[in-house]
Amino acid sequence: MEELASIPGVVGVVGGAYVDGKSLGLGSAGSRLLGGEGGRIPANARFRIWSQTKQMVATVVLKLVEEGELGVDDKLGELLPEVVEKDLVTRADQITVRQMIRHTSGIPDWYAQKPNPDGSEGEPSFDVFDFTTPYRPLDLVRWSRDRPRTGEPGEKWTYSNTNYTLLGLIIERVTGHDLASELRTRLFEPLGMTRSYLMVKPPDGVKGPHGHGYYPDADGRLRDVDRYNAGLAGAGAGGVVSTAHDVSAFNRALSQGKLLPPELQRILTDRPTAAAHLRGNSIRSNSNSNSSCSDDFSITGGLAPGSVAMTFYSADGRRQLALSFTLSVKPEAVQLDLGKAVESIFCPSS
Repeated sequence: MEELASIPGVVGVVGGAYVDGKSLGLGSAGSRLLGGEGGRIPANARFRIWSQTKQMVATVVLKLVEEGELGVDDKLGELLPEVVEKDLVTRADQITVRQMIRHTSGIPDWYAQKPNPDGSEGEPSFDVFDFTTPYRPLDLVRWSRDRPRTGEPGEKWTYSNTNYTLLGLIIERVTGHDLASELRTRLFEPLGMTRSYLMVKPPDGVKGPHGHGYYPDADGRLRDVDRYNAGLAGAGAGGVVSTAHDVSAFNRALSQGKLLPPELQRILTDRPTAAAHLRGNSIRSNSNSNSSCSDDFSITGGLAPGSVAMTFYSADGRRQLALSFTLSVKPEAVQLDLGKAVESIFCPSS
């Protein structure tokens, strides 16, 4: 943790490792606030998990499929007629639940005006420092309407937060309950994720002492973005607040097939990448030649102004390493060398 906190651009880091549900240890380093202020982040602190929320939202959708409440090939226009009536999504009569889960719908992203060349999300297109406007999910979908589609429905993978903003609305329409309640009753409570919750609208934030992240304004001045607008998170960009324990519990249950039957789990897991929104030049986790390390682990994660969060997990669900970094630079500007951290958990010494 001390080495990770010394990476340029990192204010603080917090996380934990688990084997078979038992903690190998929790830790933190750096500081809660910029410039070494605020003391250490508590080792069991909550943090925003950003787009790791998407796996949870997709799991709830697929649970509803398992229960017969909807089908993976049901059309968006039939499930959410208002997106057709208000002309919010083109080709809504052809786009399926399966395509939205897999980011192959062709629906443009509301988060970024222009995607990166690799298909991942680009720079935010909104005011990062607007902490108070009560954005609704359909407001965000509307932002994407005049942007060019990224392909025909089902044609190719392109990351789009709009897919999951819409899936969150589908959950609420089908169940008659808000998304926060569905996540709580279907995932958080059954899995013992007692410190996790979904931020819904301003001024929702991270409860308890935690690390603060920073983002440069137009003049290059660093500003605290701890109050990042909850209305810009939700099911899309990722509004779940969690802990290393809780997010590891979810990944363990999902990896071990305890949440979904195999045919539905494959819809979620058989995708081009598990963490495409984590820009490839921001994270390095290569093993060195002195380790005996299999590649039998995956990463899920997310980033947004102020922080990066990620969870490494073994294919058999036995091991997890969950980390959250608070930053003093834009997320794409930090180089997170995680090789030693990953090796210590997943790669026994040769």
